[in-house]
Amino acid sequence: MSDDDQTPQKIPAPAVAVAAAAADDPNRLAFARLTHFAGFDWARAEHQVVVVVVDPHGAIVLSLRFPDDAEGWALFRRETAAFPSLGVAIETSCGPAVERLLDLGLALYPLNPKAAERYRDRKAPAGAKDDALDGWSFADALRTDGHGWRPLRPQDPLTAELRLLCRDEVTLIEQRTALVNQLRAALHEYYPAALDAFDDWTAEGPWRFVIAFPDPATLVRAGRRKHERFLHANKLYRPQTAQQRLAAFAGALAFASPNPAVTRAKSLLAVTLAKQLCSLESQLKEYRARIADLFNDHPDRDCFGSLPGAGAKLAPRLLAELGADRAVFATAEALQGYAGTAPVTRQSGRSRFVLVRRACNKTLRATVHLWANLSRKHCVWADAYYQKKRADGMGHATALRCLGQRWLNIIFGCGRTARITMASCTRATSSSTAPGCSSTSPPESFYLTTNHAHNSPQISSCNR
Repeated sequence: MSDDDQTPQKIPAPAVAVAAAAADDPNRLAFARLTHFAGFDWARAEHQVVVVVVDPHGAIVLSLRFPDDAEGWALFRRETAAFPSLGVAIETSCGPAVERLLDLGLALYPLNPKAAERYRDRKAPAGAKDDALDGWSFADALRTDGHGWRPLRPQDPLTAELRLLCRDEVTLIEQRTALVNQLRAALHEYYPAALDAFDDWTAEGPWRFVIAFPDPATLVRAGRRKHERFLHANKLYRPQTAQQRLAAFAGALAFASPNPAVTRAKSLLAVTLAKQLCSLESQLKEYRARIADLFNDHPDRDCFGSLPGAGAKLAPRLLAELGADRAVFATAEALQGYAGTAPVTRQSGRSRFVLVRRACNKTLRATVHLWANLSRKHCVWADAYYQKKRADGMGHATALRCLGQRWLNIIFGCGRTARITMASCTRATSSSTAPGCSSTSPPESFYLTTNHAHNSPQISSCNR
Protein backbone atom coordinates (compact mmCIF):
# COMPACT_ATOMS: atom_id res chain seq x y z
CA MET A 1 0.00 0.00 0.00
CA SER A 2 1.45 3.41 -0.97
CA ASP A 3 1.79 6.42 1.31
CA ASP A 4 -0.89 8.18 -0.70
CA ASP A 5 -3.37 5.43 0.09
CA GLN A 6 -2.71 5.84 3.84
CA THR A 7 -3.32 9.59 3.81
CA PRO A 8 -6.51 10.40 5.76
CA GLN A 9 -9.23 11.90 3.62
CA LYS A 10 -12.17 14.04 4.63
CA ILE A 11 -15.56 12.75 3.59
CA PRO A 12 -18.73 14.88 3.40
CA ALA A 13 -21.21 14.60 6.23
CA PRO A 14 -24.59 13.00 5.46
CA ALA A 15 -27.05 15.50 4.02
CA VAL A 16 -29.56 14.67 6.75
CA ALA A 17 -27.03 15.52 9.46
CA VAL A 18 -26.09 18.78 7.75
CA ALA A 19 -29.75 19.86 7.51
CA ALA A 20 -30.42 18.94 11.13
CA ALA A 21 -27.38 20.89 12.34
CA ALA A 22 -28.45 24.19 10.79
CA ALA A 23 -28.42 26.82 13.54
CA ASP A 24 -31.38 28.71 12.10
CA ASP A 25 -33.51 25.60 11.53
CA PRO A 26 -36.96 26.43 13.00
CA ASN A 27 -37.49 22.80 14.02
CA ARG A 28 -34.23 22.84 15.95
CA LEU A 29 -35.14 26.11 17.65
CA ALA A 30 -38.57 24.77 18.61
CA PHE A 31 -37.00 21.63 20.06
CA ALA A 32 -34.60 23.71 22.17
CA ARG A 33 -37.58 25.21 24.00
CA LEU A 34 -38.81 21.80 25.23
CA THR A 35 -38.23 21.01 28.90
CA HIS A 36 -39.69 17.49 29.10
CA PHE A 37 -40.12 14.60 26.70
CA ALA A 38 -42.89 12.00 26.57
CA GLY A 39 -43.32 8.67 24.85
CA PHE A 40 -46.89 7.80 23.91
CA ASP A 41 -47.99 4.21 23.35
CA TRP A 42 -51.47 2.76 23.19
CA ALA A 43 -53.17 -0.59 22.72
CA ARG A 44 -56.30 -0.54 20.59
CA ALA A 45 -57.49 -3.95 21.73
CA GLU A 46 -57.33 -3.03 25.44
CA HIS A 47 -58.21 0.65 24.94
CA GLN A 48 -55.32 1.60 27.21
CA VAL A 49 -52.77 4.40 26.79
CA VAL A 50 -49.32 4.51 28.40
CA VAL A 51 -47.33 7.73 28.71
CA VAL A 52 -43.81 8.03 30.12
CA VAL A 53 -42.28 11.49 30.67
CA VAL A 54 -38.56 12.12 31.21
CA ASP A 55 -36.67 15.27 32.10
CA PRO A 56 -33.63 16.66 30.20
CA HIS A 57 -31.36 14.31 32.16
CA GLY A 58 -33.33 11.19 31.25
CA ALA A 59 -34.95 10.64 34.65
CA ILE A 60 -38.57 9.41 34.57
CA VAL A 61 -40.82 12.02 36.17
CA LEU A 62 -44.18 10.56 35.18
CA SER A 63 -45.41 7.11 34.20
CA LEU A 64 -49.12 7.05 33.49
CA ARG A 65 -51.58 4.46 32.19
CA PHE A 66 -55.10 5.65 31.46
CA PRO A 67 -58.14 4.35 29.55
CA ASP A 68 -58.75 5.64 26.03
CA ASP A 69 -61.97 7.47 26.90
CA ALA A 70 -63.11 10.93 27.98
CA GLU A 71 -62.19 10.41 31.65
CA GLY A 72 -58.79 9.00 30.75
CA TRP A 73 -57.89 11.93 28.53
CA ALA A 74 -59.03 14.37 31.22
CA LEU A 75 -56.63 12.61 33.60
CA PHE A 76 -53.84 12.90 31.04
CA ARG A 77 -54.52 16.62 30.68
CA ARG A 78 -54.32 17.17 34.44
CA GLU A 79 -51.16 15.13 34.93
CA THR A 80 -49.25 16.75 32.05
CA ALA A 81 -50.27 20.29 33.01
CA ALA A 82 -47.12 20.41 35.13
CA PHE A 83 -45.01 20.24 31.96
CA PRO A 84 -45.95 23.27 29.84
CA SER A 85 -43.14 22.68 27.31
CA LEU A 86 -43.72 19.02 26.57
CA GLY A 87 -42.72 17.16 23.42
CA VAL A 88 -44.42 13.84 22.61
CA ALA A 89 -43.04 11.00 20.49
CA ILE A 90 -45.66 8.69 18.99
CA GLU A 91 -45.50 5.82 16.52
CA THR A 92 -48.00 7.26 14.04
CA SER A 93 -48.80 10.49 12.26
CA CYS A 94 -52.60 10.25 12.09
CA GLY A 95 -55.59 9.00 13.99
CA PRO A 96 -57.76 10.16 16.91
CA ALA A 97 -54.88 10.06 19.43
CA VAL A 98 -52.82 12.37 17.23
CA GLU A 99 -55.74 14.76 16.81
CA ARG A 100 -56.29 14.95 20.57
CA LEU A 101 -52.60 15.55 21.28
CA LEU A 102 -52.47 18.33 18.72
CA ASP A 103 -55.64 19.83 20.17
CA LEU A 104 -53.84 20.05 23.54
CA GLY A 105 -51.15 22.17 21.92
CA LEU A 106 -48.34 19.63 22.44
CA ALA A 107 -45.30 19.39 20.20
CA LEU A 108 -45.78 16.07 18.40
CA TYR A 109 -42.96 14.05 16.83
CA PRO A 110 -44.06 11.01 14.77
CA LEU A 111 -41.78 7.97 14.79
CA ASN A 112 -41.23 5.68 11.85
CA PRO A 113 -42.19 2.13 12.94
CA LYS A 114 -38.77 0.79 11.96
CA ALA A 115 -37.02 3.55 13.91
CA ALA A 116 -39.31 2.88 16.88
CA GLU A 117 -38.33 -0.78 16.82
CA ARG A 118 -34.62 0.13 16.79
CA TYR A 119 -35.03 2.51 19.73
CA ARG A 120 -36.85 -0.23 21.61
CA ASP A 121 -34.04 -2.68 20.88
CA ARG A 122 -31.53 -0.13 22.17
CA LYS A 123 -33.23 -0.20 25.57
CA ALA A 124 -33.90 -3.95 25.60
CA PRO A 125 -31.39 -5.85 23.42
CA ALA A 126 -32.76 -9.17 24.73
CA GLY A 127 -36.06 -8.54 22.94
CA ALA A 128 -38.30 -7.72 25.91
CA LYS A 129 -41.36 -5.66 25.07
CA ASP A 130 -44.20 -4.01 26.96
CA ASP A 131 -46.13 -0.76 26.77
CA ALA A 132 -44.14 1.00 29.49
CA LEU A 133 -40.87 0.05 27.81
CA ASP A 134 -42.12 1.42 24.52
CA GLY A 135 -43.14 4.70 26.13
CA TRP A 136 -39.78 5.07 27.89
CA SER A 137 -37.75 4.23 24.78
CA PHE A 138 -39.74 6.72 22.68
CA ALA A 139 -39.39 9.46 25.31
CA ASP A 140 -35.65 8.97 25.71
CA ALA A 141 -35.17 8.78 21.94
CA LEU A 142 -36.90 12.14 21.61
CA ARG A 143 -34.68 13.57 24.35
CA THR A 144 -31.42 12.45 22.73
CA ASP A 145 -32.21 12.54 19.00
CA GLY A 146 -35.25 14.80 18.69
CA HIS A 147 -33.21 17.83 17.62
CA GLY A 148 -33.03 16.28 14.17
CA TRP A 149 -36.69 15.25 13.97
CA ARG A 150 -39.44 17.14 12.22
CA PRO A 151 -42.48 17.98 14.35
CA LEU A 152 -45.94 17.23 13.04
CA ARG A 153 -47.74 20.37 11.98
CA PRO A 154 -51.53 20.40 12.06
CA GLN A 155 -53.19 20.98 8.71
CA ASP A 156 -55.79 23.65 8.18
CA PRO A 157 -59.35 22.26 8.31
CA LEU A 158 -59.89 22.57 4.56
CA THR A 159 -56.74 20.65 3.64
CA ALA A 160 -57.30 18.09 6.40
CA GLU A 161 -60.82 17.29 5.17
CA LEU A 162 -59.63 17.15 1.57
CA ARG A 163 -56.87 14.70 2.52
CA LEU A 164 -59.26 12.41 4.38
CA LEU A 165 -61.77 12.43 1.53
CA CYS A 166 -59.11 11.71 -1.09
CA ARG A 167 -57.66 8.83 0.91
CA ASP A 168 -61.11 7.39 1.54
CA GLU A 169 -61.85 7.71 -2.17
CA VAL A 170 -58.75 5.65 -2.94
CA THR A 171 -59.88 3.06 -0.39
CA LEU A 172 -63.29 2.83 -2.06
CA ILE A 173 -61.62 2.45 -5.46
CA GLU A 174 -59.58 -0.43 -4.07
CA GLN A 175 -62.79 -2.03 -2.79
CA ARG A 176 -64.35 -1.56 -6.22
CA THR A 177 -61.38 -3.29 -7.82
CA ALA A 178 -61.75 -6.22 -5.42
CA LEU A 179 -65.47 -6.52 -6.18
CA VAL A 180 -64.82 -6.34 -9.93
CA ASN A 181 -62.31 -9.17 -9.67
CA GLN A 182 -64.81 -11.24 -7.70
CA LEU A 183 -67.52 -10.52 -10.27
CA ARG A 184 -65.29 -11.53 -13.17
CA ALA A 185 -64.33 -14.73 -11.35
CA ALA A 186 -68.00 -15.58 -10.79
CA LEU A 187 -68.91 -14.90 -14.44
CA HIS A 188 -66.03 -17.06 -15.58
CA GLU A 189 -67.67 -19.99 -13.83
CA TYR A 190 -70.92 -19.89 -15.81
CA TYR A 191 -71.23 -16.81 -18.08
CA PRO A 192 -68.22 -16.40 -20.43
CA ALA A 193 -70.37 -14.56 -22.99
CA ALA A 194 -70.70 -11.59 -20.61
CA LEU A 195 -66.92 -11.40 -20.20
CA ASP A 196 -66.43 -11.51 -23.97
CA ALA A 197 -68.99 -8.76 -24.59
CA PHE A 198 -67.40 -6.10 -22.36
CA ASP A 199 -63.81 -5.07 -21.85
CA ASP A 200 -64.07 -2.42 -19.15
CA TRP A 201 -65.63 -3.92 -16.03
CA THR A 202 -64.89 -0.83 -13.94
CA ALA A 203 -67.75 0.94 -15.74
CA GLU A 204 -71.35 0.80 -14.60
CA GLY A 205 -72.80 -0.53 -17.87
CA PRO A 206 -71.52 -4.13 -17.56
CA TRP A 207 -72.75 -4.31 -13.95
CA ARG A 208 -76.24 -3.30 -15.02
CA PHE A 209 -76.05 -5.89 -17.79
CA VAL A 210 -75.49 -8.64 -15.20
CA ILE A 211 -78.43 -7.36 -13.16
CA ALA A 212 -80.71 -7.23 -16.22
CA PHE A 213 -79.58 -10.56 -17.69
CA PRO A 214 -78.23 -12.64 -14.77
CA ASP A 215 -77.63 -15.86 -16.73
CA PRO A 216 -77.17 -16.99 -20.35
CA ALA A 217 -80.68 -18.43 -20.67
CA THR A 218 -82.29 -15.15 -19.62
CA LEU A 219 -80.09 -13.27 -22.08
CA VAL A 220 -81.00 -15.49 -25.03
CA ARG A 221 -84.75 -15.41 -24.22
CA ALA A 222 -84.71 -11.60 -24.14
CA GLY A 223 -84.07 -11.36 -27.88
CA ARG A 224 -82.22 -8.91 -30.09
CA ARG A 225 -84.65 -6.00 -29.62
CA LYS A 226 -84.18 -5.94 -25.85
CA HIS A 227 -80.43 -6.32 -26.31
CA GLU A 228 -80.31 -3.24 -28.50
CA ARG A 229 -82.59 -1.32 -26.18
CA PHE A 230 -80.34 -2.10 -23.22
CA LEU A 231 -77.21 -0.99 -25.07
CA HIS A 232 -78.79 2.30 -26.10
CA ALA A 233 -80.29 2.97 -22.66
CA ASN A 234 -76.94 2.47 -20.92
CA LYS A 235 -74.90 4.30 -23.59
CA LEU A 236 -73.07 1.13 -24.56
CA TYR A 237 -74.05 1.07 -28.23
CA ARG A 238 -71.03 1.62 -30.46
CA PRO A 239 -71.25 1.02 -34.22
CA GLN A 240 -67.84 -0.65 -34.27
CA THR A 241 -68.69 -3.13 -31.49
CA ALA A 242 -72.49 -3.42 -31.59
CA GLN A 243 -72.67 -6.38 -33.99
CA GLN A 244 -70.01 -8.32 -32.11
CA ARG A 245 -71.83 -7.82 -28.81
CA LEU A 246 -75.20 -8.75 -30.27
CA ALA A 247 -73.70 -11.90 -31.75
CA ALA A 248 -72.16 -12.80 -28.38
CA PHE A 249 -75.52 -12.26 -26.71
CA ALA A 250 -77.31 -14.51 -29.21
CA GLY A 251 -74.79 -17.32 -28.75
CA ALA A 252 -74.48 -17.05 -24.98
CA LEU A 253 -75.64 -20.65 -24.44
CA ALA A 254 -72.99 -22.10 -26.72
CA PHE A 255 -70.25 -22.03 -24.08
CA ALA A 256 -72.24 -21.65 -20.86
CA SER A 257 -71.80 -23.87 -17.83
CA PRO A 258 -73.47 -27.24 -18.38
CA ASN A 259 -74.22 -27.58 -14.66
CA PRO A 260 -77.49 -25.82 -13.72
CA ALA A 261 -76.52 -25.83 -10.03
CA VAL A 262 -73.41 -23.79 -10.79
CA THR A 263 -75.45 -21.36 -12.90
CA ARG A 264 -78.07 -20.80 -10.20
CA ALA A 265 -75.51 -20.31 -7.41
CA LYS A 266 -73.04 -18.15 -9.30
CA SER A 267 -75.72 -16.01 -10.97
CA LEU A 268 -77.01 -15.03 -7.52
CA LEU A 269 -73.48 -14.13 -6.47
CA ALA A 270 -72.87 -12.16 -9.67
CA VAL A 271 -76.06 -10.13 -9.25
CA THR A 272 -75.19 -9.43 -5.61
CA LEU A 273 -71.74 -8.19 -6.54
CA ALA A 274 -73.10 -6.11 -9.41
CA LYS A 275 -75.60 -4.39 -7.10
CA GLN A 276 -72.83 -3.69 -4.59
CA LEU A 277 -70.74 -2.17 -7.34
CA CYS A 278 -73.57 0.08 -8.48
CA SER A 279 -74.13 1.28 -4.92
CA LEU A 280 -70.40 1.82 -4.42
CA GLU A 281 -70.17 3.81 -7.65
CA SER A 282 -72.92 6.16 -6.52
CA GLN A 283 -71.00 6.76 -3.28
CA LEU A 284 -67.82 7.41 -5.25
CA LYS A 285 -69.64 10.07 -7.27
CA GLU A 286 -70.73 11.72 -4.03
CA TYR A 287 -67.16 11.65 -2.75
CA ARG A 288 -65.85 13.19 -5.95
CA ALA A 289 -68.43 15.96 -5.82
CA ARG A 290 -67.37 16.81 -2.23
CA ILE A 291 -63.70 16.68 -3.22
CA ALA A 292 -64.31 18.97 -6.19
CA ASP A 293 -66.13 21.50 -3.99
CA LEU A 294 -63.32 21.55 -1.40
CA PHE A 295 -60.64 21.76 -4.08
CA ASN A 296 -62.36 24.71 -5.75
CA ASP A 297 -62.48 26.53 -2.40
CA HIS A 298 -58.79 25.92 -1.65
CA PRO A 299 -56.38 28.86 -2.14
CA ASP A 300 -53.84 26.61 -3.90
CA ARG A 301 -56.37 25.40 -6.45
CA ASP A 302 -54.87 27.36 -9.36
CA CYS A 303 -51.35 26.08 -8.77
CA PHE A 304 -52.24 22.39 -8.55
CA GLY A 305 -55.15 22.61 -10.99
CA SER A 306 -52.79 23.81 -13.72
CA LEU A 307 -50.38 20.89 -13.41
CA PRO A 308 -50.28 19.19 -16.84
CA GLY A 309 -52.16 15.91 -16.76
CA ALA A 310 -53.26 16.11 -13.12
CA GLY A 311 -56.91 16.63 -13.97
CA ALA A 312 -59.88 16.65 -11.63
CA LYS A 313 -58.88 13.48 -9.77
CA LEU A 314 -55.12 13.72 -9.25
CA ALA A 315 -54.81 17.48 -8.62
CA PRO A 316 -56.84 17.33 -5.35
CA ARG A 317 -54.85 14.28 -4.21
CA LEU A 318 -51.54 16.03 -4.85
CA LEU A 319 -52.69 19.12 -2.98
CA ALA A 320 -54.08 17.08 -0.09
CA GLU A 321 -50.94 14.99 0.40
CA LEU A 322 -48.46 17.86 0.00
CA GLY A 323 -50.51 20.17 2.21
CA ALA A 324 -50.84 23.92 2.24
CA ASP A 325 -47.88 24.57 4.57
CA ARG A 326 -44.85 25.11 2.33
CA ALA A 327 -42.47 25.28 5.32
CA VAL A 328 -42.90 21.56 6.07
CA PHE A 329 -40.25 20.62 3.50
CA ALA A 330 -37.02 22.56 3.90
CA THR A 331 -35.59 21.36 0.57
CA ALA A 332 -36.77 19.78 -2.64
CA GLU A 333 -34.86 16.63 -1.64
CA ALA A 334 -36.96 16.37 1.53
CA LEU A 335 -40.14 16.52 -0.55
CA GLN A 336 -38.83 13.94 -3.01
CA GLY A 337 -37.87 11.59 -0.20
CA TYR A 338 -41.30 12.00 1.37
CA ALA A 339 -42.95 11.18 -1.96
CA GLY A 340 -40.73 8.14 -2.55
CA THR A 341 -39.26 9.28 -5.88
CA ALA A 342 -35.76 9.78 -4.47
CA PRO A 343 -33.78 6.52 -4.41
CA VAL A 344 -31.98 5.10 -1.39
CA THR A 345 -28.21 4.60 -1.63
CA ARG A 346 -26.48 1.93 0.40
CA GLN A 347 -22.72 2.28 0.38
CA SER A 348 -20.03 0.54 2.40
CA GLY A 349 -16.43 0.47 1.25
CA ARG A 350 -16.40 -0.31 -2.45
CA SER A 351 -19.96 -1.62 -2.50
CA ARG A 352 -22.68 0.76 -3.59
CA PHE A 353 -26.33 -0.05 -4.27
CA VAL A 354 -29.14 2.28 -5.33
CA LEU A 355 -32.58 0.98 -4.36
CA VAL A 356 -36.21 2.06 -4.53
CA ARG A 357 -37.32 4.02 -1.48
CA ARG A 358 -39.91 2.06 0.50
CA ALA A 359 -40.27 4.28 3.57
CA CYS A 360 -42.40 7.10 2.21
CA ASN A 361 -45.94 8.38 1.86
CA LYS A 362 -47.44 5.51 -0.15
CA THR A 363 -50.52 7.49 -1.20
CA LEU A 364 -48.41 10.36 -2.51
CA ARG A 365 -46.03 7.99 -4.28
CA ALA A 366 -48.89 6.29 -6.13
CA THR A 367 -50.40 9.67 -7.02
CA VAL A 368 -47.12 11.03 -8.39
CA HIS A 369 -46.66 7.83 -10.41
CA LEU A 370 -50.08 8.22 -12.04
CA TRP A 371 -49.60 11.93 -12.62
CA ALA A 372 -46.14 11.54 -14.15
CA ASN A 373 -47.53 9.05 -16.65
CA LEU A 374 -50.47 11.29 -17.60
CA SER A 375 -48.26 14.39 -17.86
CA ARG A 376 -46.52 12.84 -20.86
CA LYS A 377 -49.66 13.40 -22.94
CA HIS A 378 -49.86 17.09 -22.04
CA CYS A 379 -46.24 18.24 -21.80
CA VAL A 380 -43.62 17.86 -24.53
CA TRP A 381 -40.54 17.81 -22.34
CA ALA A 382 -42.15 15.34 -19.90
CA ASP A 383 -42.63 12.77 -22.64
CA ALA A 384 -39.18 13.51 -24.09
CA TYR A 385 -37.58 13.06 -20.66
CA TYR A 386 -39.44 9.77 -20.16
CA GLN A 387 -38.40 8.50 -23.59
CA LYS A 388 -34.78 9.42 -22.89
CA LYS A 389 -34.81 7.40 -19.68
CA ARG A 390 -36.34 4.43 -21.48
CA ALA A 391 -33.67 4.72 -24.16
CA ASP A 392 -31.06 4.66 -21.38
CA GLY A 393 -32.34 1.22 -20.39
CA MET A 394 -34.73 2.06 -17.56
CA GLY A 395 -38.02 0.29 -17.11
CA HIS A 396 -41.41 1.98 -17.26
CA ALA A 397 -41.81 2.43 -13.49
CA THR A 398 -38.23 3.64 -13.00
CA ALA A 399 -38.54 6.20 -15.79
CA LEU A 400 -41.79 7.50 -14.28
CA ARG A 401 -40.11 7.83 -10.88
CA CYS A 402 -37.37 9.91 -12.49
CA LEU A 403 -39.98 12.07 -14.21
CA GLY A 404 -41.92 12.42 -10.96
CA GLN A 405 -38.68 13.49 -9.30
CA ARG A 406 -38.38 16.39 -11.76
CA TRP A 407 -42.03 17.36 -11.37
CA LEU A 408 -41.69 17.49 -7.59
CA ASN A 409 -38.68 19.76 -8.01
CA ILE A 410 -40.95 22.10 -9.98
CA ILE A 411 -43.74 21.90 -7.39
CA PHE A 412 -41.29 22.74 -4.61
CA GLY A 413 -40.38 25.96 -6.38
CA CYS A 414 -43.98 26.77 -7.17
CA GLY A 415 -45.33 29.62 -5.05
CA ARG A 416 -48.98 30.11 -4.09
CA THR A 417 -49.68 32.37 -7.06
CA ALA A 418 -47.54 30.60 -9.65
CA ARG A 419 -49.18 28.45 -12.27
CA ILE A 420 -47.82 25.63 -14.38
CA THR A 421 -49.60 25.31 -17.70
CA MET A 422 -49.25 23.14 -20.74
CA ALA A 423 -48.44 26.23 -22.78
CA SER A 424 -45.55 27.20 -20.52
CA CYS A 425 -44.16 23.65 -20.72
CA THR A 426 -44.36 23.71 -24.49
CA ARG A 427 -42.72 27.14 -24.69
CA ALA A 428 -39.95 26.02 -22.38
CA THR A 429 -39.16 23.02 -24.56
CA SER A 430 -38.93 25.08 -27.74
CA SER A 431 -37.81 28.53 -26.56
CA SER A 432 -34.24 29.67 -26.87
CA THR A 433 -34.48 31.15 -23.37
CA ALA A 434 -34.47 27.62 -21.92
CA PRO A 435 -31.19 26.11 -23.17
CA GLY A 436 -30.93 22.37 -23.26
CA CYS A 437 -34.69 21.89 -23.06
CA SER A 438 -36.04 20.37 -26.25
CA SER A 439 -38.31 17.59 -27.33
CA THR A 440 -35.34 15.35 -28.10
CA SER A 441 -32.87 16.38 -25.41
CA PRO A 442 -34.64 17.35 -22.17
CA PRO A 443 -32.59 18.87 -19.37
CA GLU A 444 -31.47 16.76 -16.49
CA SER A 445 -33.32 18.90 -13.95
CA PHE A 446 -35.93 21.62 -13.95
CA TYR A 447 -37.09 24.27 -11.59
CA LEU A 448 -39.85 26.83 -11.68
CA THR A 449 -38.99 30.52 -11.77
CA THR A 450 -41.75 33.09 -11.62
CA ASN A 451 -41.69 36.03 -14.00
CA HIS A 452 -42.77 38.78 -11.61
CA ALA A 453 -43.44 41.25 -14.41
CA HIS A 454 -46.08 39.03 -15.98
CA ASN A 455 -46.75 36.73 -13.01
CA SER A 456 -46.22 33.69 -15.21
CA PRO A 457 -43.75 30.88 -14.63
CA GLN A 458 -41.05 29.65 -16.93
CA ILE A 459 -39.58 26.20 -16.69
CA SER A 460 -35.84 26.51 -17.00
CA SER A 461 -32.97 24.09 -16.88
CA CYS A 462 -30.15 24.19 -14.37
CA ASN A 463 -26.95 22.20 -14.24
CA ARG A 464 -26.19 20.66 -10.88
